[in-house]
Amino acid sequence: MIERCAFLGLGTMGTPMATRLAAAFPTVVWNRTSQKAEAIPGARAAPTPAAAVADAQVVVTMVADGAALNALLDGPEGALAGLAPGAVLVDMSTIGPAAARAVAARCEAVGAAFLDAPVSGSVALAREGTIVTMVGGTATVLERARPVLAAMTREQLHLGAQGAGAAMKLALNLALAVTNQAIAETLALAEGSGIERRAAYEVLAAGVLGSPYVHYKREAFERPEEAPVAFSVDLMRKDVALARAVGEELGVELAVGDAAAGALDRAAREGYGERDLSSVLSALLASRP
Repeated sequence: MIERCAFLGLGTMGTPMATRLAAAFPTVVWNRTSQKAEAIPGARAAPTPAAAVADAQVVVTMVADGAALNALLDGPEGALAGLAPGAVLVDMSTIGPAAARAVAARCEAVGAAFLDAPVSGSVALAREGTIVTMVGGTATVLERARPVLAAMTREQLHLGAQGAGAAMKLALNLALAVTNQAIAETLALAEGSGIERRAAYEVLAAGVLGSPYVHYKREAFERPEEAPVAFSVDLMRKDVALARAVGEELGVELAVGDAAAGALDRAAREGYGERDLSSVLSALLASRP
């Protein structure tokens, strides 16, 4: 029986996830910006990662990258210092399989278990609890943590050993980057042919290519100055770089992924790094002679 959880990292996705977790279990939260932790309904804010995880049977981390995860794990006030033997640390960040396996070893050294369980879905789906998590780790550890994951996600898909969830997330985000670039190029070609963007997007959304991602990103592509940032160019650049590194290690050619990476780099150079991923279209249009 799970009596206490901890959630560390209250960013764009972490905040709605922690909110759902706190509604289901007694939860202690931590964030570098303490005001965000204090704003989670029903949760208790902790001053340090170590204090947050003390006595928690399941600890969830959701941060930007591997460096951020190690920062909250390290030191006398870090999560590893406070992690109870027998606890399960579930990292739901996007850090890549090598980093996930390294963190797993660090957890095991202090008597804790580890799952890499990054998620697929939007902020709106996180609020509803209908995002999906892809899990790497042993089946028995997953079953121990599943009630916690089920409080935040619609499905918990076990993919294999530690690192498998992290690897699948990189593969998935590579596909998102490629899809996003394909949408941008489709709209740029249509606009260059004299077709109004909204009309072109209507065709894209109504036809065979009208995937959930196409519908989800519609506002961002049609009204880029009004839509909130859901996933920044810089974050996707990080994820694609990790995916390409895995591809190189495995000897898998990622020609389309390489092209998407180049487009993301161009968008970052043009000042769109902190803007939404859809801004690759703005960078593409700006590059026209």
